[in-house]
Amino acid sequence: MFKKSARDTWLVFQRSLILNLKNPIWLALGLFQPVLYLALFAPLLDRISSAPGFPPGGTLNVFIPGLLIQLALFGPAFVGFGLIAEIQAGVVERLRVTPITRTAVLFGRSLRDVVTLIAQSLILVALAAPFGLTISVGGAILMLLLLVLIGLVMAPLSYAAALWLKREDLLAPFLILVSLPLLLLSGVLLPMSLAPPWLQTAAEVNPLSHAVNAMRAIFNSAWSDPELYWGILVMAACAAIALWVAGRVFGRRQA
Repeated sequence: MFKKSARDTWLVFQRSLILNLKNPIWLALGLFQPVLYLALFAPLLDRISSAPGFPPGGTLNVFIPGLLIQLALFGPAFVGFGLIAEIQAGVVERLRVTPITRTAVLFGRSLRDVVTLIAQSLILVALAAPFGLTISVGGAILMLLLLVLIGLVMAPLSYAAALWLKREDLLAPFLILVSLPLLLLSGVLLPMSLAPPWLQTAAEVNPLSHAVNAMRAIFNSAWSDPELYWGILVMAACAAIALWVAGRVFGRRQA
């Protein structure tokens, strides 16, 4: 059973990836917002980088990790629109009469989204390198691991929401309702260490804020920082829960 599921997942992944490669404009569109922030917002942080409470490591080592988390949040979060288009075109309905494993549609597409996220993230880091951003080899591996975990949280949940709502006009406000508070309470743009105590307390219950702290520790090579390992552990738990929840939704909706 596991072998068949793995084979079906690989087939769905290949099909989804080929469709992306035929239309690579989506790769560039996903990078547009982070690159815009890098060019127009990052220079504003130079004035406050010496302020009390600003994290160590310099402006780029604080801001680029936040942009990577933002990319991992919004990119996979909106992939559900593609599934809705396939539902409306009858693609998912035709898959139901094939012997393909039901959850393979979820896992295969999510794997494609993670690969896309990794490609976008590497391009963003490469664009920031001429401005002085540096990261060690070990840090790069941990960076990719953390991004994979975030992608495996957001993409499955987006697909599950799409399969549940089945309408773009409902999915869009739902995703914004969920993702915007996560973004604002994560410290992506400005570190939460600069926030008032009540806002820092609210951020503590946001899993994404721990991912941001972990990513910044990675770029600063702060291997002894407990936030690094706590952030990875939290996102691994969230990914497991997201895959389980989405798997159940797919199993029931396509039964």
